[in-house]
Amino acid sequence: MEWLDSTEPLWFALFVVTAFFNGRAAFKLLVDWKGMLTTCRFVEDAYASLTTLPDEAALEHAPAAPVFVHLVPAYYEPAIAGTLASLLGSRYPHGRLHVIVTTREEEDRAPHPRMAATTAELVRRFRDTLPPWQQKMLTLVVAPASRQRKAHQLNWALQPEMLRAVLGESCDPAGVYVGVSDADSLPDRNVHRWIAADVLAGRGRLAYQGVTLSLANFDHLDHRGRVCAIQQSSIFIRVSIARLINEARRVAWFGRLRTRAPGLARVIRPVFELGFRRAQICLGHHQFVRLDTLQALGGFPSSGVTEDSTLGYALGARGILIGALPMLEVVDLPESTEKMVCQNARWYKGVLDDIGFLARTWRATPSAFNLAQLARHAGNKVIEWPIAAVVYPLVGFLGWHLAYRFSDEPVLLLLGIALPSISLGLTIWVGGIVTQDLIESLTPYLPKSVNVARTTLAAKFWGTFRCQTYWLLATRGAWRVLLTLARGRTFEPTKTDRVG
Repeated sequence: MEWLDSTEPLWFALFVVTAFFNGRAAFKLLVDWKGMLTTCRFVEDAYASLTTLPDEAALEHAPAAPVFVHLVPAYYEPAIAGTLASLLGSRYPHGRLHVIVTTREEEDRAPHPRMAATTAELVRRFRDTLPPWQQKMLTLVVAPASRQRKAHQLNWALQPEMLRAVLGESCDPAGVYVGVSDADSLPDRNVHRWIAADVLAGRGRLAYQGVTLSLANFDHLDHRGRVCAIQQSSIFIRVSIARLINEARRVAWFGRLRTRAPGLARVIRPVFELGFRRAQICLGHHQFVRLDTLQALGGFPSSGVTEDSTLGYALGARGILIGALPMLEVVDLPESTEKMVCQNARWYKGVLDDIGFLARTWRATPSAFNLAQLARHAGNKVIEWPIAAVVYPLVGFLGWHLAYRFSDEPVLLLLGIALPSISLGLTIWVGGIVTQDLIESLTPYLPKSVNVARTTLAAKFWGTFRCQTYWLLATRGAWRVLLTLARGRTFEPTKTDRVG
């Protein structure tokens, strides 16, 4: 090709690289758009059929209806009463729902100076205000000090003696689901009822992850905070839940292929698992795992900072598909820039910790699926998270610049101009406009009344053109971890401060 022979190889290679990344960015935004539409339809269909779910009386007399042990790990949580009231108000037989709050001994030793009482004491006071039948549903335990923190709190509540005290001696672990909510969670009252209906219909999964939106404190946020609340919420609908829905579809498709053409399925299985399977994401709240499955895993993973992401990988490694749960939950967004950066730093430290878990898993079972999980985690999270905010704008600019370097080649000129332009346009359209519209479409179903509409010109402008603000703060969080480790120091993640 004459144009290739006459072009400096370095510039052409750079053109190919920038075209790839610009095309990849545009493709990912289209996938995100499709993912949000999939999740929103899933949620809307579920709420439209709520009236078909069995009521409390029917579930009370259904022997196969599951028992729920709902855990709430808490540490310096002044507003925990709201979460407990929401859980205890669930539309589920009270004899089959048990809420266990696990606080930490460190808080009793060093109370927060701006809290009226420790979290444990607040739970006791709240319990005293309840009628006797709800008091029986609520249990408080205090976990001793441990570096494992949240995972330790969760596992402490699941000790055999604790479960026997709550469930009795003869309870079958296969009939018990362990739910997790954070101390700022406000779940839908029908969440347990929906899972029970799924189980009674014969579709029960070993694990579920529900839809979470960071909108509980939306009214208290400034312009920047509201933009970030919408963007953080979009992660859960464009990636987390959409991936669970689509992963189940892909595995079902491969199952049908294996039935019809077992020989072909056996040959292409490594390619399918390496190229088309995706990691399952647990969020650490609004999640449910069957007790026997959790016990087989040895409890909640404690090898890293974020036990939730590790749990998702551990379930996937055992071939367990997490079911998507359409009932909504709202949680708080950190109310300051510094708190958002700290939250993302903690999550990124968990990403680094998961490398060790995934490497050990692959060495123990060197399958194509486990290799794909390790490779994608390293590429899409460990590497891309800290650099995406710089790389994508840079390759966009280079794409435009190099297009004119190849202006004598119409195809290259068109690609060089079109790909960065499409990527930028989709960033504004999907990130700033479509995301807002779809989040707004879900607000009628929220367990708490929240108005996220952009009512002023300033709100519409900043919400559209500052839609990347949250991702820049996430990048700052990742670099905070990397720079700390590069200096030879240990990064100690901090809990989001919800006291003040």
